[in-house]
Amino acid sequence: MTDVLHPPVSAEGHGEDHAHEAHHGPTGILKWLTTTDHKVIGLSYTITAVIMMVIGGFFAELIRAQLASPNGHLVSLAQYNELFTMHGSVMIYLFVGPFAFGALANFIVPIQIGAPDMAFPRLNALSYWLYLTGSITMLSGFFTAGGAANFGWVGYAPLSNSLNAPGTGADLWIGGLLLTGFSAIFTGVNLCATIFYLRAPGMTMFRMPIFTWNLLVTAILILLAFPVLTAGLIMLYADRHLSTHIYSVAGGGVPVLWQHIFWFWGHPEVYILALPFFGMATEIIAVFSRKPVFGYKGMVFATLTIAALSLGVWAHHMFTTGVVLLPFFSIMSLLIAVPTGIKIFNWIGTMWRGQVWFSTAMLMAIGFVVTFLIGGLTGIYLASPPLDFFTHDTYFVVAHFHSVVMALVLGAMGGLYYWAPKITGYLLNERVGKLQFWFLFIGTQVFTFPQYVLGLEGMPRRIALYPHNPEWKMLNEWSSIGALMIGISTLLFIVNIVISWKKNPAGDNPWDAHTLEWFTTSPPPHHNFYRLPPIRSERPTWDYNHPEHRTLGHGSHRDEVAADVEKVHHS
Repeated sequence: MTDVLHPPVSAEGHGEDHAHEAHHGPTGILKWLTTTDHKVIGLSYTITAVIMMVIGGFFAELIRAQLASPNGHLVSLAQYNELFTMHGSVMIYLFVGPFAFGALANFIVPIQIGAPDMAFPRLNALSYWLYLTGSITMLSGFFTAGGAANFGWVGYAPLSNSLNAPGTGADLWIGGLLLTGFSAIFTGVNLCATIFYLRAPGMTMFRMPIFTWNLLVTAILILLAFPVLTAGLIMLYADRHLSTHIYSVAGGGVPVLWQHIFWFWGHPEVYILALPFFGMATEIIAVFSRKPVFGYKGMVFATLTIAALSLGVWAHHMFTTGVVLLPFFSIMSLLIAVPTGIKIFNWIGTMWRGQVWFSTAMLMAIGFVVTFLIGGLTGIYLASPPLDFFTHDTYFVVAHFHSVVMALVLGAMGGLYYWAPKITGYLLNERVGKLQFWFLFIGTQVFTFPQYVLGLEGMPRRIALYPHNPEWKMLNEWSSIGALMIGISTLLFIVNIVISWKKNPAGDNPWDAHTLEWFTTSPPPHHNFYRLPPIRSERPTWDYNHPEHRTLGHGSHRDEVAADVEKVHHS
């Protein structure tokens, strides 16, 4: 049973005296194969997602090596098509998404709200195995006679039909996406049920951490968007094998229907990917600024606004098709920048006059904010139809998209450095971590900025050679140097894990953090908590450790917290 503690004057050692009860169950490899513990499943997601990041990054290095010269011969044209298709697919479908709402969400969210596990532990385990199976299925296309999928990660019809993309690789791409899509849907159901029904006493909706709020909104978006993609993929498979002609003009179908279906999923997906990292950055910036989140409720309502608007802007990817209403989708695309701007304002407000500690996690979070801001500002240009017509299908769009995705990679690294002590019980090396940050942050800008210029000079997407435009060579070389720096940063991360393994015990709360997961032991016991602090604000661990502070809580909660502190001082 979990006890509720009353806050003492000095709360040192609140985690050290926990009696660690042995949990009887499978051990070793059998534990990993049969577990329904959300922490083990979250760690499985994390390891798998990081492996997918390394694989997708390796594909990117091959692409940039090919493009470093106008007549590159590293890979054939057919292999290049497979590489850019699978690079995008691995990074979006198999790394960023599962890491965001599968890895850290699985491990952290139940502990942040004081729950013993996810609402449906067996469904949670099934979600992970579907993700792993889908990842293997998609990548196995490389081992077929015709090679992997080669029509781009967006799978546009009719490029993805059986005539233009014959072979098993395309079918395995569709099958892998269906499996990972069902994994995401089941995870969305589980997160919603867990957050709505398993919160600890006192954990009201407006006392939940921002990270948990963002995962709740993400889960709702998953349930709205992923079934649409699933239906579109089933219809695409039917076109390929059952002669249904849903996306074929010859049979009375409409090819542009695939774009509507894909981007109705794809634009909410941008925020399905981004919102968890917004939450990570919010937690990290508040803790390492030694301040509460500036504008807590404003952050919550900005998140809800982003989610609502993200469902109405899908056709800004389709301005040049001539089948969408340009003013409406342009205005909607510009509007969504407003709540995102509010978040950036609140992050700056949180850091303003704070006692900022530039740890590796904090540097990664700041790098995330800066890089996402660059990607967001260039997205505003693409929301204007005249500018979009000029830059559509050029490297400007590639640069914009990579600014956003590399921001998410920075956010992911920030989350790993921040929560690694809670997950493993040990700290990662800060010196190596900061070196990794500078390689990653500078490498990202060196990688993307030349691509913006290349796009404005007219370099199209999805080309492996440019012999008639040798003037693009220098900018492509710089972009490839940036990609190499990003690759070095990944190697530094792996080195950091190796040299830090079980070297520097972290304690229960090495950052003096705010939220509930930092109250339990590191790593947490099987059912997460043996006791809980009273929850009077969105910072229960901070309240417990700092009862002398009276500036806690919001609105009507402030007097309640002050009364608790007065009782402590009189006792």
